[in-house]
Amino acid sequence: MRMIKIQEAGGPEELVIEEAPIPRALAGTVVVRVRAFGINRAEVYMRQGAWGQCADVTGIECVGEVHEDGDQRLCAGQRVFALMGGMGRSIRGSYAEYVRVPRSNVVLIDSELPWEVLAAIPESYATAYSCLISTLGLQPGQTLLVRAGTSSLGQAAIDVAVHRGARVFATTRSAERAPLIERMGAIAVYDDSLPSSVDAVLDLIGTSTLVHSMSLCRRGGRVCVAGFLGGHAGLDRLDPVLDLPSGVHLSVFASLLLGKPGFELSSIPFQAFVDRAEAGVYRIAPARVFAMGQIVEAHRLMESDQANGKLVVLTGEDLPASP
Repeated sequence: MRMIKIQEAGGPEELVIEEAPIPRALAGTVVVRVRAFGINRAEVYMRQGAWGQCADVTGIECVGEVHEDGDQRLCAGQRVFALMGGMGRSIRGSYAEYVRVPRSNVVLIDSELPWEVLAAIPESYATAYSCLISTLGLQPGQTLLVRAGTSSLGQAAIDVAVHRGARVFATTRSAERAPLIERMGAIAVYDDSLPSSVDAVLDLIGTSTLVHSMSLCRRGGRVCVAGFLGGHAGLDRLDPVLDLPSGVHLSVFASLLLGKPGFELSSIPFQAFVDRAEAGVYRIAPARVFAMGQIVEAHRLMESDQANGKLVVLTGEDLPASP
């Protein structure tokens, strides 16, 4: 099989294609024939070495077919999502034509959607759902502010929240990106015109905006930090008495929790995500699709902050025709 290996910590050029044996399924694992995988900011940090020692093959999610089940519960050819479970961190990840994954992190799906569309779903929509429904407790009729609304996770959050019946505001840094947000049913806003007294904020920028996000909530409102698009840095100073508004609840969510005890994948309605995509209720589409041989270009685009949505890699040689 082909796999994309990190030669050493560094820039996108450190990603190279190599040959390797197809992994065999062990007890408690499933080998997935990877048809496509999404690219995530986490994989950039892994490639750079910013998160310490990680696997030499990165990738935290994919879509494909069962190749071999170590427990013989799943049948070869069944379509699945696979995500997290140490992929790219403690075990080789999804930047390959085959990947061995803990069976707790494999989800059966029923769909005929193209691989590149399915690959835009697993991590982004699972994280968005976990943040909005499980963490923020978003209810129909409430107001939500999504910071970094044109990111892949931001767009997934808009989809989930609009379908939930919330009134959604989403930030963008440029007027050119506002129509994307508005087509999804949200209201585009800018940093100098953010709404106040909202019920909830999903902050995907991180520590640089955390305190400000809390100031935008009503008393009893909630903030969930689930990204670090503004940089993966800690807070230099935080005075809880002076900086944090009384009565506003702060939580965090990290996708690495997905599949762990208390955050089982069975609690996330993946098939509903797929069904809504098929029905056009969720506006799921990759911003751009690459071949494996274009992985360096894909990572450069991710680092440029100009992706405007989910980047997807197909493991086959043929890319979909441009619309």
